Amino acid sequence: MSTRPAPLIPPRVRAVLVRVPFLVAAVRFFRRGPLARERNLLVALITLALVVGFLAAKVSTEFFSPSLLILVTLIGGLQLRLRSLVKLLVGVGVALGYIAITLGVGGVGLGLMVTIGFTTVLAVLMARTRGKLGVQGLRGDAMLLELRDRLRSQGELPALPKDWGGKVVLKQAGGSSFGGDFLVSMRDGNSVEIALVDVSGKGVDAGTRALLLSGTFGGLLGSVEDFLPACNAYLHRQRGDEGFVTAVHVRLDLDTGDYTITSAGHPPVVKFDAGTGNWQVASAKGVVLGVVPDLHCEPDSGTLRKGDALLLYTDGLIEQPGRDIDAGLDRLLGEAERLLPSGFRDGAKALVNAMSSGHNDDCALVLIWRP
Repeated sequence: MSTRPAPLIPPRVRAVLVRVPFLVAAVRFFRRGPLARERNLLVALITLALVVGFLAAKVSTEFFSPSLLILVTLIGGLQLRLRSLVKLLVGVGVALGYIAITLGVGGVGLGLMVTIGFTTVLAVLMARTRGKLGVQGLRGDAMLLELRDRLRSQGELPALPKDWGGKVVLKQAGGSSFGGDFLVSMRDGNSVEIALVDVSGKGVDAGTRALLLSGTFGGLLGSVEDFLPACNAYLHRQRGDEGFVTAVHVRLDLDTGDYTITSAGHPPVVKFDAGTGNWQVASAKGVVLGVVPDLHCEPDSGTLRKGDALLLYTDGLIEQPGRDIDAGLDRLLGEAERLLPSGFRDGAKALVNAMSSGHNDDCALVLIWRP
């Protein structure tokens, strides 16, 4: 038989407190409205700032240093809206003014005033940015992290049978978590579709558009017969010039190894022929997405046999300032012949590192092979 825990406030005491109008009004004030949490935090921070100012002026600046007001301002910048932050800054200013009047200007110090001023500017900027997003605290950063994780999970290859292998390597410019290169893929029975997309720009600048397009292209993949023309129609309907988008799409039959490649302004796919030991450049080509209303692609098809592989990549691997793209492609094939025979799985990352060294650009590579 369960027993209820004893109440924190005895019923008789609670009945007396409820009859006090001031306490009832205070409780209702602190619990009322959707912004009660922010209002309570604002009251607590203003109270803390005034207490620090009073104790620093009357007791000791050594034990109650005015520099604690920097921490109060920083917390307000991280958690409060701009309007509430302004009220907090007024309270911090009153506390500093009281210290300066009581102890003189030397009680505050020029260095502390400059630090608090810089912290105030930083807090206002953070509050304004969050105000535009409509979020509180560090929720905006959490949303970006969630979007990044969703983009990464969407860029993973689906589970393949044991007689197939696949590897994806994404390397963003400047070590950023966001970039303009992304992958969407899906498997329906024994059919696999893969699309590697490159958005113009690099790093965080292209990351926001890549996040938007990854969701759109991921929804189109497997839902329409002509994937790239459908993506082109979507981009052509969008207003504004936000740069170009290239993509390559591969449809692969896991039973027979038959594949079809369509490309829209993307660097050509290369195939490793185990019989000859050579890399062959696919002939699929087309115009970049979103330029013309009706996209016409010239596909390429073939069959992957035992030991064969398909290599998809973005121009970040072969394009370097001052060098021709064909020279970059020749270098890519040369590095592939040197690194990949030791093992496709381990050689894929080594190939990206070798090709991306010396320049800062988004790079992506997808390798599909039959062991």
